[in-house]
Amino acid sequence: MNDLQVTDPTVQTRALKISARQVDVFYGDTHAIRKVDVDIADKTVTAFIGPSGCGKSTFLRCLNRMNDTIDTARVAGKIRLDGEDIYDPRVDPVQLRARVGIVFQKPNPFPKSIYDNVAYGPRIHGLARDKAALGGIVEKSLRRAALWDEVKDRLGAPGTSLSGGQQQRLCIARAVATSPEVLLMDEPCSALDPIATAQVEELIDELRRRYSVVIVTHSMQQAARVSQNTAVFHLGELVEFGETGQIFTNPNDPRTENYITGRIG
Repeated sequence: MNDLQVTDPTVQTRALKISARQVDVFYGDTHAIRKVDVDIADKTVTAFIGPSGCGKSTFLRCLNRMNDTIDTARVAGKIRLDGEDIYDPRVDPVQLRARVGIVFQKPNPFPKSIYDNVAYGPRIHGLARDKAALGGIVEKSLRRAALWDEVKDRLGAPGTSLSGGQQQRLCIARAVATSPEVLLMDEPCSALDPIATAQVEELIDELRRRYSVVIVTHSMQQAARVSQNTAVFHLGELVEFGETGQIFTNPNDPRTENYITGRIG
């Protein structure tokens, strides 16, 4: 990607967690992502922004191989997690997704109890030696999702009985229950009201102390509030990447400025 503008060469002030080089994504004959290069730092929130259909969610799903579930999808290039190529045939996608969790746009709790929603991942990955250990993981995960105090007395209730904001925090608890290193969030607040959105944004700020967080958002205000670094996508290309404040106040690429000022998007 020859025209990528890196706003700040010192943007990676923390250890590198994910490195993507020359990533292309195809859906059949459609070339959805073109030659994306990006570095994602550890214990940092990185926001992906850009007009609808620009490829930001498609690229996000490359980071834990969710595109593998789409028959027509093909990914080329290199994506490394801690230096390891995640598309190496020897990498188990199920184990990868335990390390790189994802929270989707619409809250999607399983049709199970609150407890079983959170316990699901640790059970299938064998992370708890006994029932007491599993209960500890469930409590810790719900605490990290800022939900424990609201549900501790009704863990047997269906996850679907919670409010929208609570359901999304339950999905976050489910994602962190496998002790991931990276947490992907695909427009996690788009279906939430302003109060629930504020709660999730506050939670994201807490989560970055333990995880590398990557968030796709259609809200530039949200990107400005929660992220340290921002990547700007346009028509399947990553056109600019840098420190969030500088991206919004002094972008290098005219496409970034046009998007931020509302001339495109």
